[in-house]
Amino acid sequence: MKQKKNIALLITVASLGYFVDIYDLILFNIIKKDSLSSLNIDVNTYETVLFRWQMAGMLIGGLIWGILGDVKGRVSVLFGSILLYSVANVANAFVTTVEAYKFWRLLAGIGLAGELGAAITLVSELMPKEKRGIGTMIIVTFGALGAVFAFFVAKNGEGITTIVSQIMGRELENWQTAYIVGGVLGLLLLLMRAGTFESALFENATTTNVKRGNFFMLFRKAHFRKYLACIVIGLPVWFVVGILIALSHKFFPEILASSGVKVDAESVKAFSVATPEMVMWSYVGLSTGDLLSGLLSQLFKSRKKVIYLNLMGIAAMTLVYLYGPTGDQNYYRFIAFSLGAVTGYWAIFVTNASEQFGTNIRSTVAATVPNFVRGGVLLITMGFEYFSHQFQVSQSFDGRYFSVAALIIGAICLVLAFWGTYNVEEAFHKDLDYFEDDVHPTEAKNNA
Repeated sequence: MKQKKNIALLITVASLGYFVDIYDLILFNIIKKDSLSSLNIDVNTYETVLFRWQMAGMLIGGLIWGILGDVKGRVSVLFGSILLYSVANVANAFVTTVEAYKFWRLLAGIGLAGELGAAITLVSELMPKEKRGIGTMIIVTFGALGAVFAFFVAKNGEGITTIVSQIMGRELENWQTAYIVGGVLGLLLLLMRAGTFESALFENATTTNVKRGNFFMLFRKAHFRKYLACIVIGLPVWFVVGILIALSHKFFPEILASSGVKVDAESVKAFSVATPEMVMWSYVGLSTGDLLSGLLSQLFKSRKKVIYLNLMGIAAMTLVYLYGPTGDQNYYRFIAFSLGAVTGYWAIFVTNASEQFGTNIRSTVAATVPNFVRGGVLLITMGFEYFSHQFQVSQSFDGRYFSVAALIIGAICLVLAFWGTYNVEEAFHKDLDYFEDDVHPTEAKNNA
């Protein structure tokens, strides 16, 4: 009974941590226009640049926190990462230059990189193999709602701003309050650290001579193909979030034009939905999708089957988004929700990665894989910009160069993801109590 309560507490802390994690991860895309305009920084020039600094931080942080998780423990990483991105959030509210904005987005990205991997690793190692998918499903399903909360704080937080301004004795804007709220939530979460406990599998590993957190082990011939496969499975998620949703303001005029609707300021205003609201609805969909995919995984007793279903859903919804019919604002909200729903396999994706490797490098894998995918946004957005520019110059696609560029990038991400899913093992029933230096039972059987 005590162990069940401890696991319930861990899932609660991890869920709240991921809630704040997603809050901060998505917040910039919601308030970038307001914050940059307030600081007299050109939005068109720096909205993508600052987002890339955040993603670069996540690449760096994924490596740092992952290795520390295998060397020092999962719990220390869980809370160390929360502390870093909480402090960075509060500091971000008071930047006055683009250089300072870049710096704190970088540090926030480093902090954000550790929470999910540590949480998923802990839950995977502490729960029975038949139920560990439920634990990770709860964490990601609840955590995705952090984006919804970020939208309401940023867009409807006048009352909160008034209260915070009075407490601090200075006038604040809503975007500043949104950053402060995220930081304070994270710091409050640290108070829940009491009662959480370390994974027994990790503690057992510390009593052996096995090397822990050896990142370069993943580049051995026996491991690299599977490690790369784990990473590319998640690329379509950030194609949807980083291109179709975050840059949705670039697509709505193109969608209207492709359907024969005259595109002017009034028609765009009448038919489209502001990008921050698209972000919110997509994350409502993501939360729903993570819940459904987690339940389907338990029903099918398979991770891979559910991932395949999601990838096919992404392919279908991308075509609807880019070339489907037009509608009113509710139609576009529904499209954003649907895109999020079919993309909601993030919990299974990270769980699957953590199940592929031994205890001595499991945290390294669970932290680096999702953050390498997030960092992959750098390549995805640069590829999108490249193809957009090429087709815009050629004018050979009737002005719909954004849609064609997105179609090409989306196809590349999906092909890689299908390849990755095929090349990982089905790990639903896999026993995780082994070291990567050992010969895994299935491998021993094959070698016999």
